[in-house]
Amino acid sequence: MKNYILKINCKDRAGIISAVSNFLFKYDFNILESSQFRDIRNNNFFMRVKFESIKHKNNNDIKNIEKKFISVANKFKMNFTFFDTSKKQNILIMVSKFGHCLNSILYQWKTNNLNVNIPCIVSNHDDMQEIVEHYGISYNYMPINKQNKNKQEKTLLFLIKKYKIDLVVLARYMQVLSPDLCKKLKGKIINIHHSFLPSFKGARPYHQAYIKGVKIIGATAHYVTDELDEGQIIEQDVGRVNHTKSLADFVSMGRDIENVVLMRAIKWHIEHRIIINKNSTIIFN
Repeated sequence: MKNYILKINCKDRAGIISAVSNFLFKYDFNILESSQFRDIRNNNFFMRVKFESIKHKNNNDIKNIEKKFISVANKFKMNFTFFDTSKKQNILIMVSKFGHCLNSILYQWKTNNLNVNIPCIVSNHDDMQEIVEHYGISYNYMPINKQNKNKQEKTLLFLIKKYKIDLVVLARYMQVLSPDLCKKLKGKIINIHHSFLPSFKGARPYHQAYIKGVKIIGATAHYVTDELDEGQIIEQDVGRVNHTKSLADFVSMGRDIENVVLMRAIKWHIEHRIIINKNSTIIFN
């Protein structure tokens, strides 16, 4: 039996949950998970429902379900999307010289803890090529400079289209993407920022934290927007440090946190647990 996920956002009003539940029951679906949230600041309503076909011979596909749901959606002026959970998503990973996040993702993927396809990896350096090719994944070396940046981003868009990429992951990719590219891929690029945003932005954040004598360090996974490091935050975590820790300790601990935070963000995205709410995110986990 197939499983599906429905994500909804609209203005809140009475009867939404009932209408969705009755629709699923009417067409022989059984609800497996259901989560809702109302943002009291703007009266916006958010909902995620996971459901399955009750009948083994239920031949509903996404397009048919969408057509049937239109009348419900129109009544409540919903923004909605259906997903077939049997379809593996395709992710493209971008990396520079630091390979800890890349290694973590590849290990989780190879051990079947990350249910995605990884058709290719893009990098502006060749440092990670041997590691990637060991996994049998295509490695696209795309060095970036002021003269070729536009051309290389067009190549990136070509790869995204060629491999039908659902999500781009910046696994410590140390290049700023152009505003135009960010807008084209809105809600489909996740970055791991090597500090606890919004503090210590820019270069060498662990050095900044070390000099300031902070007591916690952390990492932030967020969607990429055309404003640097201002995208909607998906997940954050921290670790405690004190005066006995060296700079090397800061970096090592920070990288471990980055691995965990980025993996959570990727999994929540591919499980369709995230809905963007203006400058923030609703996460049903």
